[in-house]
Amino acid sequence: METISIQLPDDVLARLRDLGQATGQDENSCLVEAIREYLDELEDLHDAQQRMIEIRAGRSQTYSLEEVEHSLGLAD
Repeated sequence: METISIQLPDDVLARLRDLGQATGQDENSCLVEAIREYLDELEDLHDAQQRMIEIRAGRSQTYSLEEVEHSLGLAD
């Protein structure tokens, strides 16, 4: 595991410390969890944006709920 150094604004550092005390986690654990969650969100956003590019360019197809239900034999 590598170590990095960052500068946090005072208000962010205060929130981090408060959260650590409230949850019983150390500051490092809170930061690692927050960064992982943020990266997950950014990756999901990137994937969605790439998918929209493919759809708009006609390189990918979309299906309605009814089409999916019918193809899976779930239609009424």
